[in-house]
Amino acid sequence: MEYVKLGNTGLDVSRIALGCMSFGIGERGDFPWALDEERSRPMIKKALELGINFFDTANVYSGGTSEEITGRLLKEYANRDEIVIASKVFYPVRQGPNSGGLSRKAIMSEIDKTLKRLGTDYVDLYYTHRWDYNTPIEETMEALHDVVKAGKARYIGGSTMYAWQFLKANHVAEKNGWTKFIAMQNHYNLLYREEEREMLPLCKEDKIGVIPWSPLAAGRLARPWGEEDERSKVDAIGKAIYSATADSDRQVVERLTEIAKKRGVPMSQIALAWLLHKEPVTAPVVGTTEISHIEDAVAAVSLKLTPEEISLLEKPYVPHPVLGMTF
Repeated sequence: MEYVKLGNTGLDVSRIALGCMSFGIGERGDFPWALDEERSRPMIKKALELGINFFDTANVYSGGTSEEITGRLLKEYANRDEIVIASKVFYPVRQGPNSGGLSRKAIMSEIDKTLKRLGTDYVDLYYTHRWDYNTPIEETMEALHDVVKAGKARYIGGSTMYAWQFLKANHVAEKNGWTKFIAMQNHYNLLYREEEREMLPLCKEDKIGVIPWSPLAAGRLARPWGEEDERSKVDAIGKAIYSATADSDRQVVERLTEIAKKRGVPMSQIALAWLLHKEPVTAPVVGTTEISHIEDAVAAVSLKLTPEEISLLEKPYVPHPVLGMTF
């Protein structure tokens, strides 16, 4: 495993982050394919054995049970001082007023609930899960600053927003002497490269860590075109994001399949290796429901692609509608 600094900080993170959205009690959320605690256990254990120290979850995943399972298993198998835990706030975990968003009330309430579920005194990285159009960004950034100053989060980051929004948030923080975002978790993979236009250049210029979500496009970059697994059959979010661009995406997947066959490695390794070649990507968030998914992700860290292979993978891409801001 390789370790790098997260953005312009001194924090060491593995080049693969384990996405813990796959862990939880399925009937408590939107993910019927989620693994319960006993089936999650070998995933966490294998990730740690292979050197992954970066774990990503959110308050909303499986009604909070992802945080509960992740927290219990990491406490059992890991040294808290060596691992990096990230969680998120925005989506409502319950029904009713003040149940979601990025108001001061919501942030202060949800960070305490997240810490209780995780069984820890602090998270290393606390993301805003989406942009809140109904709360002034000044209110959000001051609340997040107070969370950091209270010792409940070490760093803060943003997820899935426009570049102007990310820049505005950090400008507001800098102007007021508040804590700034040091990481961006955005939607970026071989099938969706619109982040290369504005967000990635901004993050590179400002030394922001980039932690892409859905690096395998909800599994579309892990298997030949047309094949499905149990998750893809019921994954409404993945279908909503990628169905509209299926014709052009197919050409990318076919190129990926060809290169993987020539290399004699799984397609997922090639897709992740491509992502790890892109600046300023720090660590893609890789979800897993099988041990092999973790092993392939870690193997991708040492897989070097040739310029010719990268060109072949990128050439079929066509501009896509901007996606992910509302998912």
